[in-house]
Amino acid sequence: MPQRIVHLLVGLALYGAGCAIMVRAGIGLDPWTVFAQGVSLQTGIGIGWVTNIFGFLVLLLWIPLRQKPGVGTLANILLVGTSMQATLAVFPAIDGFALQVLVFLLGMMLVAVASGLYIGADFGPGPRDGLMTGLRARFGWPIWAARLVVEASVLLAGWLRGGTVGLGTIIFALGIGPLVHRTLPLFDLRRRRDARRTVSAA
Repeated sequence: MPQRIVHLLVGLALYGAGCAIMVRAGIGLDPWTVFAQGVSLQTGIGIGWVTNIFGFLVLLLWIPLRQKPGVGTLANILLVGTSMQATLAVFPAIDGFALQVLVFLLGMMLVAVASGLYIGADFGPGPRDGLMTGLRARFGWPIWAARLVVEASVLLAGWLRGGTVGLGTIIFALGIGPLVHRTLPLFDLRRRRDARRTVSAA
C-alpha cells in the first residue's frame, strides 16, 4: 500500500508537470489541455486551476453514468492541475522551433511515465478516463468512439477559445498511446503482485 500511494502521488504530480512543459513548448497540446488553456485565456484563471475545476465538473457527469470514483480519481482532480500551475510558475516559455519540439517531447515522455505510475497504482481512473468507460458501460459505445467524440469536442471548444492546436497535438495523439503501452507494464504494481504470487505458488 505505501508503494502504491507513492506511485499515485508522484505520478499525478509528474503528469501535471509534463502537461505544463508541453504548454511552455508552444507547439500544440492534448485535447483536454487545449480546452483548459482556451478557458484560461477567456477567464484569466490559471490553466492549472481550470484543469482542477473541470476535473471536478467531469466527475459530476459520472453520476448519471453510474460510475464510482476511487481515491485516485479524487487525487487526480486535486493534484494534476495544482502541479501544472506550480510548474508553469517556474518553467519559462521556449523559443526556437527545434528546441520547442524537443521540450514538447520531454513533456510527453514525462506524461507517459506519469501515466504508468498512477494507473499502475490501481486506485481508480482519472475523471476523464472514467467518463470514457462510463459512456461505454451506460450506452454500449466502444472506448475508441467515446474517446473520439469527447476529445474531438473539447479540442474544438478549446481551439475556438484560443487554445494551442498544432504539431504537438498531432504528435501527442499519435505517440502517447504507444508510450503508455511501454511505461504501464514497468509500474503496474498489481501485475507485479500477481507475478510474485504465481512464483510463490509454484
